[in-house]
Amino acid sequence: MLYLIVFIGLFLLELLYFKIADKYNIIDKPNERSSHTKITLRGGGIIFYFGVLAFFITAGFQYPWFFLGLTLITVISFLDDIYSLSNKIRIAVQLTSMLLMFYEVHLFGFPMWVALVALIFCGGITNAYNFMDGINGITVANSVAILILLGIANNSIGFVNQDIIYFSIIACLVFGFFNFRRKAKTFAGDVGAVAIAFIILFLLLLLMIKTENLIYCLFLFVYGIDSVMTIIHRIRKKENIFEAHRSHLYQYLANEAKVNPLLVSGIYAFIQVLVGLLVMYMSNFDWRIQLVFFVMMLLLGILVYILTKNTLKKKYNFQ
Repeated sequence: MLYLIVFIGLFLLELLYFKIADKYNIIDKPNERSSHTKITLRGGGIIFYFGVLAFFITAGFQYPWFFLGLTLITVISFLDDIYSLSNKIRIAVQLTSMLLMFYEVHLFGFPMWVALVALIFCGGITNAYNFMDGINGITVANSVAILILLGIANNSIGFVNQDIIYFSIIACLVFGFFNFRRKAKTFAGDVGAVAIAFIILFLLLLLMIKTENLIYCLFLFVYGIDSVMTIIHRIRKKENIFEAHRSHLYQYLANEAKVNPLLVSGIYAFIQVLVGLLVMYMSNFDWRIQLVFFVMMLLLGILVYILTKNTLKKKYNFQ
């Protein structure tokens, strides 16, 4: 009953946000990076924050430092969606938010270099999540896939209150109802992409700290491969990696190859689930076997990326 109430409440909140966004002209205009051609309401992904807010209230204010960090990063991302804030301000708030999250998961109990590596990792994933939000359904489909994997892992390991995963999935389902369609009513916006990335990173850090196993990084396998390989590709072409573009593999599939964007999003999520299930199976083996598996998965992902992109280039004649 609680989950149904949360779903209805979040659904109504999303509808309320649409009215606010429409009134104050919070819209996404097509640009050179966009796969859409019509003006669409932006920032519907703010519902991810309210999903965690519902958990925070019903769970007796559990994980307060994480929630404070999520609040800060959500607010600054929402303001950035509307006003295009200075990079210095945005980065400063994101850094503060991540440090609050690290405090919540007790990461500062480890050597300082661990926190520095985690900061680079979390910053990279947050930006990757934002850059990958380029076609309908991809952010919500991938997020649901990862959250399901985290929920399965939590059932056996018990690293977090399961309700935060369930509430986050409910928020994704509400957003997906309006976004996972050929003509989306809303896009996640920076606020949505950054918020859900922050939530997933928090859960993933708790899992890796609890198990002392980094193999769970592969829960981000699909986004990681596409993002890193695309950056390398753009560097080789001497392009500014911070400028808007349509060079991701999923964008080539949806834009040049004209594959249904929802199918592309679904395939990405399906692959992530398969990889995640393999990860959980391999986590029972010796660390040497896990290391071999980790390297093999990365090499396989890179190979599939290169072969697919080269095939598309030859067939559709683009760079």
